[in-house]
Amino acid sequence: MTQAEPPALGLYVHWPYCARICPYCDFNVYRARGREAEVEALVAAILTDMETQAALTGPRELVSIFFGGGTPSLAPPDAVAEIIAAARRLWRPAPALEVTLEANPTDAEAARYGAFAQAGINRLSLGVQSFDDAALRFLGRDHDAAAAGRALALAGRLFPRLSLDLIYARPDQRLAQWREELSRALDAGAEHISPYQLTIEPGTAFDRAVRRGRLVPPADDLAAALFEETQVVLEGAGFEAYEVSNHARGAAARSRHNLVYWQGEDYVGVGPGAHGRLTLGWLRHATEARARPADYTARVAESGAGYDVLEPLDPVARAEERVLSGLRIAPGVAFAELTALSLDPKAARVQELVALGLLVEDPARLRATAGGRLVLDEVIRRLLV
Repeated sequence: MTQAEPPALGLYVHWPYCARICPYCDFNVYRARGREAEVEALVAAILTDMETQAALTGPRELVSIFFGGGTPSLAPPDAVAEIIAAARRLWRPAPALEVTLEANPTDAEAARYGAFAQAGINRLSLGVQSFDDAALRFLGRDHDAAAAGRALALAGRLFPRLSLDLIYARPDQRLAQWREELSRALDAGAEHISPYQLTIEPGTAFDRAVRRGRLVPPADDLAAALFEETQVVLEGAGFEAYEVSNHARGAAARSRHNLVYWQGEDYVGVGPGAHGRLTLGWLRHATEARARPADYTARVAESGAGYDVLEPLDPVARAEERVLSGLRIAPGVAFAELTALSLDPKAARVQELVALGLLVEDPARLRATAGGRLVLDEVIRRLLV
């Protein structure tokens, strides 16, 4: 990219419907049942929103499309194909354009994988979450371990790229049990594994259960041990922890779309509740679409876009976002991007964390050590005080 060229971007498409709401989920999601009449209007609104935002961005290179949710594998495959075709028309597709769809491994949804592959999906991200049936019931999932195995086998045949998500640090989980689940994930043949620690988000069913004393999360030392075991097992199998919760077997297997976020690149967000970050006139702007599907479609009908405000970010807000996202990946973030926060190699906050072994001593970049990744929230809190 030359200096005169505008930055490349990704496209995030939020599909807000789920067959059921998982008890740990705090995303912008809605039960799919009874909302069939909304779908056609939502797809039309997403396409219009894309047109409007493409007029703002101009003809940039498109490096990724990501269908997230919610459960995008519940979306009509022909609608997914229409959105992909529109994106390729509105922006200039990169030669290795990554097109990801999040999916559940139920038999009913797996029956649609072939249609999604034909629609243009070349990377499937499967929400396996666990290979233990009791854990899947606890997590409120609609599939069992056998269905997950069938879905993984089918997806491996249909899609060039395959990722799977797992959730650990569940109540009463033990190291040996987690080691076995990681082994099964490796046997499934996915080239990208995202193990996420179970967090109790405010307002979720699990949050209510914790407050009532019906659910007790594992102690911090056990959660830390499970995190460390994750690194040992996956690194031993040739997976690089290129981000705190994402492991890839080689650079080509990394999620290009997630790197858009972590590297501070631009992305268009469409669909209910979707966020976006756009550099316009050398100034970075934030967008946030209306959350409820009906409100989103109404806003698009009014203005052509699903967001209310295209908000310019001041230098401090931009730098804070770079710390929050950039420290999640191994290369970190350049100090040159953090001048608004008075963060440089000699800053007292940085030196203190280097002395504690939580940051790498690096004259050019702010980077977390392996130990720093283990307590990254605390590292970030100290840096942003």
